[in-house]
Order: sequence, then structure tokens, then C-alpha cells
Amino acid sequence: MATQPLEAPMTWTTSPRAADALEKALKENPQVIPHHSEKWDVSRSDIYYEDRWQPIFREMRAAGDLHKVEDSPFGPHWNVVSHRAIQHIEALPDLYSSAEGITILDKLSDEKLAELGRDRFELPMFIAMDRPKHTGQRRTVAPKFTPSNMGDMETEIRARTGELLDTLPRREVFDWVDTVSIELTTGMLALLFDFPWEDRRLLTFWSDWAGDTEIGLVRDLDMQRQGILREMGAYFTKLWMERAQKEPSPDLISMMIHSPAMNQMSPEEYMGNLVLLIVGGNDTTRNTMSGIIHAFDKFPDQRKLFEEDPSLIQNAVQECIRYQTPLAHMRRQATEDSEIFGQTVKAGEKLILWYISANRDEAVFENPDKLDITRENARRHLAFGYGIHRCVGARLAELQLRVLLEEMHKRRMRVHVAGDVERVRANFVHGFRKLEVEVTEF
Repeated sequence: MATQPLEAPMTWTTSPRAADALEKALKENPQVIPHHSEKWDVSRSDIYYEDRWQPIFREMRAAGDLHKVEDSPFGPHWNVVSHRAIQHIEALPDLYSSAEGITILDKLSDEKLAELGRDRFELPMFIAMDRPKHTGQRRTVAPKFTPSNMGDMETEIRARTGELLDTLPRREVFDWVDTVSIELTTGMLALLFDFPWEDRRLLTFWSDWAGDTEIGLVRDLDMQRQGILREMGAYFTKLWMERAQKEPSPDLISMMIHSPAMNQMSPEEYMGNLVLLIVGGNDTTRNTMSGIIHAFDKFPDQRKLFEEDPSLIQNAVQECIRYQTPLAHMRRQATEDSEIFGQTVKAGEKLILWYISANRDEAVFENPDKLDITRENARRHLAFGYGIHRCVGARLAELQLRVLLEEMHKRRMRVHVAGDVERVRANFVHGFRKLEVEVTEF
């Protein structure tokens, strides 16, 4: 890297999980996150935590493709809620920029930073860059996710998945999120980075702290997050220094080191791209692995179809990704005035692309609130985005999910929801924090 590593004291062994820290802050002071006053302010995390977001977005879609929100804790923005409007915006990356970030959370102004007595802390990442810089950095990591590499990785993914499924207790309640979803996805990330296996759960810990937008609204938690991400940076900088002394290898860190587009990154940019790869690789797959189990339990007719006809698994993966939508939104910013389906968007205005709404758009998906693993157009989902910023690891996510379903089917595993179901309290990551289940056979 171009400059010296960011150093920070290692405190992750005593730091709480991000969700626990936010929950504690909200209990101590419910007003720590400002009051939401507009009925269509879907930035509020409680509607996802309580799983009651569907009718709000349905009402918005019926009223139009995008709607202006003036009063929200995250500032004014446009809610883009239809499938066609999101595709339109993502197809025009020069007009609708990614450079201001990928989440609804704004960067603090210099004045606000001075008021709070804080230094600027930003983590550039290639998904939050425009062309041409985005192109060079994305091309660096993209070879890791080619179809041929997926074929090479499938054997190992299948072996690890099968081994884990064989250890699951039968007719005994356990947490699927921690035991299966986190273990499989964290292990996969560790392999991609050639990360020390005994420390692999740190990847989940860092991902959770990096991916929660509401933490950014709570000053103390935001400062704690900065410290934790600096620790992550220090850990990965050590790996960078070690790999730089070795011959090129196929792990993502070595690929960055030996790429002209990325080998002169600042420590902050290195950290930003790590956050992107960790959150993208962890949350998308992890939450869909949990979402599949919950959806099959909610729609037993679809579980029965899966059990009777394994040829449906390929399409079932796409439908489960559509139904779950593991990342609820992405953000763009208009670079000039434009018209979008009857609305005038001014230069500088923020647009929030609600993938979670587009994937339930009645104009594209018939009976969209139902899981249907035979759905002919399930692949039209926008859970991975669209255009030049489409998720670089989409094939790997699909592979992991397909292998999980195939290995479950091979073992005739039926998984029932049998206890607590707790969702993530967030407006960006959409998933499950706990899912207590019991395994039987079909």
C-alpha cells in the first residue's frame, strides 16, 4: 500500500456484537435515533425488524415509481421503489453517481465534524466509485468469480457444506443462523482471503459493524465502529505485508497486491474494499441461507415441491434470493437535473434504490409476496443490482446456495422453524439474527 498501516488497539474480544450495541443504546434512550415523521420514510429499521415493510412499499409502488422524502434521520432523499425505475437509474451510472456512497447514510460535512470534534473517517471502495477508477479495481477481483473458478471451488464448497450438515443435531432445537449460515459464509470468506482459519469469526464480527447504517446516527457507536474497523485494517495490513513478500497466489489480498489498479491504495481505500468484499460476501449469502429455511417453513407447499423435484433447485435459488433480498437498498446521487417517470430529480439529490421493493413489484412478479420456486422470471430479481455495479460475487453466492439445497436434499433434510425468529434491525442489511430450527427427514 501507498502509506503506513492504520494502527489501533485490539479490542474485538471485549466489544459487543453490533446489533447488541444498537439494541442497548435504543433501550437506554429511544430518541437516540430521531423521530420519523413521514409515513413513507422507509429508512426506519423497525419496519424490517418487525417484518411489516411490505404494505408500505406496496402503497408507494401503487402511487408511482419514486417519491420524495423531505424529513428523515438520513436527510431528504428519493425513494425509488419500482423495478423499472431502479433499472433505468442503474443503467445510467454517469448521470446517477455512486461516488457519494452506497447506503442511505450521508458523509458528515466539515462543519458537522468540527461541531462533534471528530476527524473525517471515510473508506473508499470500488462499488462507491465511478468510471474509470471503478473499472480498474473491479477488474482486479473479478477473475476470482469467473465460471471456471466457480467450477474449481465447487468441490471444496460441497465438501465443507456436507460435513457441516452431517454434524447438525436431529430433533433438537438449534440456531440455524449461527450454526449453518454464519459458519458456511465465514468459512468461504476465509478461503477467499486465505485468512487465518482460527480467526475466521472476526470476519462476521467486522461485517456486522460495517453494515449497520443506523449505528452512524449514534455518535458513541459510530466512534466505536471506527475503532473496530481500524482494528480490521491493522489485521489485514499485517496480512498484506506478509503476502507482499511472497509469490503471487490466487487469494484476494495477493490479487490486490499484484494489481496496478490496487497496489497503491491508501490504507483507507484498502479497508473500504475489504469492507465491500466482506459485507457483500457475508451478508448476501448468509441472510439468504437463513431466508430459504424461513420461507420454506412459511410456504410448505414450496418445500414439498423442492423435496419432490430436485431439478427445481437452480430456479429455487433465484426465487429465494428474490424473496429474501438480503441487501434492502443501494444509493445513487444525481449529477445533473433529470426526469424519471414523471418526476424531476435535481442535481445533487440522493436516490435510494429499494431493491427490497423492486423484487416485490407486481408489474414484474405475479403474486410477489409468495415464494414460488417454479416462477419463470425469478432471475429478473434485482437483489444483486444491475449494470456496471452488479455484485461481482453473485455467481459465488448462487453456487453456495445451490450446493446447500442440493446437499440438504441428498440427506433428505427437512428443517422446521421451532423457536425464536429474530430479524436484523437495519435498513440496509435485510436478514435474520436468530432462527431456531429443528431438523427432521422427508
